[in-house]
Amino acid sequence: MITNTDLQYISALARMSLAEEELKPMAEDLSSILDYIAQLQKLDVTDIKPTSHVLPLKNVYRDDSIKPSLTQEKALSFAISKAKGAFKVPQIVDN
Repeated sequence: MITNTDLQYISALARMSLAEEELKPMAEDLSSILDYIAQLQKLDVTDIKPTSHVLPLKNVYRDDSIKPSLTQEKALSFAISKAKGAFKVPQIVDN
């Protein structure tokens, strides 16, 4: 079981402030999570190949192909404001 001292130390590391009434339920939850991890560590996984994903992955994207598109002039003809061959938009991030 996680003690209140341990939980206060862990919460300080996580930059969390816990009220006194939150300590007991949080300690119980954390203890049950750690107990479950301990159960998982007992499993024999020597014949299990390491994987990065449970399902086999494959590329589902189509091949790139060049297709006709708008010219720069045509695309900019729809712009409300433009400058130096590009769309001009309001600044949204301050320096």
